Amino acid sequence: MRRYKSTLIAALWLTAAGPLLAQGNNDLIAASQGGASPLYFEVSPAVPLVKAGDFNHGKECIPRNGLPAFFAKAKAGKPLLIAFIGGSITQGNAGYRPQVLRYVKHMFPRNAITAINAGVSGTGTDLGACRVQEQVLQYKPDLVFVEFAVNGAYAPGMEGIVRQVKAAGAEVCMIYTITGQQTAIYASGQVPTSVQGLETVAAHYGVPSVHLGMEASFLEKEGKLTWKGHANDTSGHILFSTDGIHPLQAGGNLYAAAIARSLEKLQRLPHKSASRQLPEPVFPDNWEGGRMYAPRSIAQFSGSWEQITKPQFAAWFPAIEKTSEPGASFSFRFRGTGFGIFDIGGPDAGQITIEVNGRPMQVQPPLVPGTQVYRLVEGDSLPVNRFNSYCNNRYRGQHQFFTLPEGNYTVTIRLSPQQPDKRAILGPQQWEDITKHPEKYAQTALYLGRILLKGVPVQPGGG
Repeated sequence: MRRYKSTLIAALWLTAAGPLLAQGNNDLIAASQGGASPLYFEVSPAVPLVKAGDFNHGKECIPRNGLPAFFAKAKAGKPLLIAFIGGSITQGNAGYRPQVLRYVKHMFPRNAITAINAGVSGTGTDLGACRVQEQVLQYKPDLVFVEFAVNGAYAPGMEGIVRQVKAAGAEVCMIYTITGQQTAIYASGQVPTSVQGLETVAAHYGVPSVHLGMEASFLEKEGKLTWKGHANDTSGHILFSTDGIHPLQAGGNLYAAAIARSLEKLQRLPHKSASRQLPEPVFPDNWEGGRMYAPRSIAQFSGSWEQITKPQFAAWFPAIEKTSEPGASFSFRFRGTGFGIFDIGGPDAGQITIEVNGRPMQVQPPLVPGTQVYRLVEGDSLPVNRFNSYCNNRYRGQHQFFTLPEGNYTVTIRLSPQQPDKRAILGPQQWEDITKHPEKYAQTALYLGRILLKGVPVQPGGG
């Protein structure tokens, strides 16, 4: 039985509540497109207290072993640290994250509660597994919400995140956002295929999961919600988004309400101590060993490099290694199954070439569509582009990962002298800035923030 009258009324009220809710996604997700968000965040007074509502569907929240340690600590009145890791829906300020923090503070008003925003726009579980230690676990969270369902839903990466979080002693809750193409699947009582892979991981580790888009899918089916529309199209129904992915405030409130209902449900579970011992992995080649490193901590640099700061990226990269000299390179050694870079794209971004154990490499298509996990094969070194269609007149965090068989490797990455065809990459609809300011795009540069490893670094002279 599905009952959600109160939630619908609240969401409709919020849709008409003022200018914030009428603006389009360009403003709502600006933070997730223009740099790094501050790591710690508080709830703005403008963030509404969502109502859990009375929507009721048995498949919305799968409780499994629940969150016993988190609720025990909360009920004891102890300080709590909650972390959110995901893509742009997590990083942005309308998607669900601030509303959820507001609700948790409402649930436990006696507790001192702090929160971390580890959302990175346009990235999935591959990068998430590499950055969860640095951006989340080193701060010793009590509960980690993991949101990556619309960014590839790469299950081996998700397993790597879950294993690292559980090994650190924190609770984890997997949350599944959706795209417009998936609303009909949920409204029919099914679960998208991509999410099924993530559910395999959740079931194996006994962690709860929440299907955030279920109520919205039923509302759309009944004509009470428009999933994708114009920003001013809010009369008589909820407008979820203007792009089919990133929620407007009212859509984010529906996502947050699903988490609120789930927290209330999980809180009522009988307390039981979960085993701290991890089971054997679902995917033997999962990303538990994913890490990222400050470049100077593991690499040697050749050519002209300068260490710079970009304030809008300081939360991710306190220092950035920049070069504009074709042929400038950095090298590092590691033992494992893959490496990558977490860098900054922009109008002046260029191309790189890759050598592994002294041999030039070519990049092959991703192992899994929707991920940034590419294969490498030996051959004439073809440049790898660090400029893409998101680099038009702005800078943006991005990453790329390269997989290899298990082994010991020396990797050298160079800035290529070849310029990418930036006009072709942008397409005619984005030519305005490159036409007005061709000098910005004529440059070639690499902004290196972190080196990614699926493995461990080997220092010079090491085994």
